[in-house]
Amino acid sequence: TCNDPVKTVGSIGDFSCECANGVKTTGASATCETDECASMPPPCGSGQTCNDPDKASNKLHDFECVCDSDKSVKKIDGPATCDKDECGSNPCGNGQTCNDPAKSVGSIGDFTCECSNGVKATGSAATCETDECASMPPPCGSGQTCNDPDKASNKLHDFECTCDSDMSIKKVDGPATCDKDECKLNPCGMDQTCNDPSKTVGSIGDFTCECKNGVKATGAAAICETDECAGMPPPCGSGQTCNDPDKASNKLHDFECVCDSDKSVKKIDGPATCDKDECGSNPCGNGQTCNDPAKSVGSIGDFTCECSNGVKATGSAATCETD
Repeated sequence: TCNDPVKTVGSIGDFSCECANGVKTTGASATCETDECASMPPPCGSGQTCNDPDKASNKLHDFECVCDSDKSVKKIDGPATCDKDECGSNPCGNGQTCNDPAKSVGSIGDFTCECSNGVKATGSAATCETDECASMPPPCGSGQTCNDPDKASNKLHDFECTCDSDMSIKKVDGPATCDKDECKLNPCGMDQTCNDPSKTVGSIGDFTCECKNGVKATGAAAICETDECAGMPPPCGSGQTCNDPDKASNKLHDFECVCDSDKSVKKIDGPATCDKDECGSNPCGNGQTCNDPAKSVGSIGDFTCECSNGVKATGSAATCETD
């Protein structure tokens, strides 16, 4: 609409042009067309398409926002409310609960995934599985086997420790107390007393072995036996046999010396006095007189042989014949 209020030559250029939407200019035609969708920031927002159906009329507040996710959802003069439940595409997978609180295009990525054990993640599937047995340091310790029966649920404090020495002994959420009597394996052998004071897996090797004579060892069998006859020099001497009847008890001063010439002659803890008459074996032969003055093992070879004519020899038969 054009209007010249003065209508005189002296007021050339004072006319006005007015658009239907009220936009005016003076002295020239007005620019009436306005695209509200081109404004910044965009009037509809993300996930929506803006359309101004009457740009030529320069009419304001007639733009339309249409949801990209559902073209039937739209609004004039403002952003539409576009419902979009992201859980519909099952982004969490099986075994997790999905929740999209806003369910709108403008809140893409705000869905949550929740595991059965309460572990949650936003915008993606949660990591539910946790194997507590894989933690470092190992939760059960040495000599025990760890088992987490419910890893998939991500449940905590349900792992189980089982004693390797006795599978019936176990504990949930912590190391078991494993009784282990090392003496049951008879590590000391015969004639020794075994004692395991703690009887736990954590104290392997603390058992003691004790001999009858009081000799002890820890973690291994004790050396109880002492053979006094094996001493050097030999305790009994020549012509005697040594016997230690109680080597296993490690008892000292109980060895026995027995005369080889007469087994009935013996002595404990020292050499025996062994009488030995060398003439008993008739070393001189017939016709000679044999004499053994010492008659002891320590004087072997001191016997004498004497002929009837007085000829003598020591340690062997004499030569009696004289031509």
